[in-house]
Amino acid sequence: MSITKNEIKFIKSLSQKKYRLQEQLFIVEGVKGILEFLKSDFKLHQLFTTKAIFDVHSTLISEAELKRISSLKSPNTALAIFKIPVSKSISENGLIMALDDVRDPGNLGTIIRLCDWFGIDQLLCSQATVDCFNQKVVQATMGSLTRVRVVYLDLEPFLKQCSLPVYGTFMDGESIYKTQFPKEGVIVMGNEANGISSQIEANVDHRIGIPRFGKTKVTESLNVATAAAIILSAFKG
Repeated sequence: MSITKNEIKFIKSLSQKKYRLQEQLFIVEGVKGILEFLKSDFKLHQLFTTKAIFDVHSTLISEAELKRISSLKSPNTALAIFKIPVSKSISENGLIMALDDVRDPGNLGTIIRLCDWFGIDQLLCSQATVDCFNQKVVQATMGSLTRVRVVYLDLEPFLKQCSLPVYGTFMDGESIYKTQFPKEGVIVMGNEANGISSQIEANVDHRIGIPRFGKTKVTESLNVATAAAIILSAFKG
């Protein structure tokens, strides 16, 4: 069965956030990623594949057709469309990570993987943070999006009323190696270029930072995903 022109147009439209929100659908590419989503609570909408390797209903297409609908330079056997789940309420317990306007898809994807690795099951994102259902983000999570609940919200009022201690990451914050961390709290990471905004900073209880050990100490900053890995390791250590 071949893919129609309308289907190609529809699939390509899902590369844009407005159409993902309108249709409440997003794309997953590659066999490994698709299998992760199939065994999760995410609901499959449609599956296109060049090989009959899935146990669910799929549409067989040619490699040339897969190239037409794929966003990858080297398409990987299959492309699936899944339904965006209904957002659930936030549970104020355990360790929560919050992102203040992180814009790079690769950074968000890596941070979702880090949350999965360190057992953080809730990730809060400001409204200006890149969409977690962006294809580049989904690809970068390598399936971790199925195990980490990502919630988009107005971060400032949430932090204002939050009963958990709020830790913000700053260049001049107290060294994470000299700080005693609790088992519960909110860790806020800021924008790649500007860090944590002044509105969010006003709701931070504890300013923390990663000290520079280089002799010259001229390195401007760490990549936000790299910093998130170090911070989470300190909290979990």
